[in-house]
Amino acid sequence: MHPDDSLAPKLTEERPSTRTVDSPSTERTIGRHRLPEQPRRGLLASVPMRIALAAGVTCCLGVGAVAVSGPGDRAEAEREPVAEALADRAATDERASRSLDRAVSPTPARPTPSAKPSPSATRAAAKKPARPARPARPRPVAGLTQVQMDNAKVIVDVGVREKMPRRALVVAMATAMQESNLYNLANDWVPESLDLPNQGSGADHDSVGLFQQRPSSGWGTVAELMRPSYAAAAFYRALREIPGWPEMSVAGAAQAVQVSAFPDAYAQHEERATTIVAALT
Repeated sequence: MHPDDSLAPKLTEERPSTRTVDSPSTERTIGRHRLPEQPRRGLLASVPMRIALAAGVTCCLGVGAVAVSGPGDRAEAEREPVAEALADRAATDERASRSLDRAVSPTPARPTPSAKPSPSATRAAAKKPARPARPARPRPVAGLTQVQMDNAKVIVDVGVREKMPRRALVVAMATAMQESNLYNLANDWVPESLDLPNQGSGADHDSVGLFQQRPSSGWGTVAELMRPSYAAAAFYRALREIPGWPEMSVAGAAQAVQVSAFPDAYAQHEERATTIVAALT
């Protein structure tokens, strides 16, 4: 055996079979002389895998963009053209409202249909009292014509308005029946009376109207005395001034007012006058 052969087994036994992790090589831990590590060729090194990865990233970015934009951004984008259109229309309307030569709209607006009245309004309208009908002309009594009856009604209505008692109405009625036969008479000697509405004419001095009152005696003007309502009111005022007239006879009260040349003539009309007043009151 060679002298060195005795050492070979010893060296072999002392050399560790595996490299420990805790004692790295001195050459790998010293400065810049550290050996570069060999690049590892893993799964990402393949071309198909890179293409798939790039495609996945692109899809993710697109989904993220859609998620970020959201319905609010779409609504905002849609509102922008509408806002611009409204602004343009407002500007146009403002110009048109200030213009003096505005053109008529080519298409007139349709009328709004009127709302149907509610049931309560219909009932209220139904309950509304109807306008009073025009009173019919009084039916003639005691042998009078319609014209005479109409004049008799005026005499009664004025007496009621003047708050005269019923007996005063009978006195006035008997007086008018004697003086004019209940016709509104003009006077042939008073031309003015002939130009006024009348129902015939007389010729006693300047006496006119239902009660043949004389303008020259202060009863009123010709035009006033030719109005039956005025003539009746004038008679009632004069009767009220006669002291104790209610205790007088119908003929006596009439004569006290009229001062007629035939004082007893009024008595013949008392009964018919009473019938006429009763029919009109």
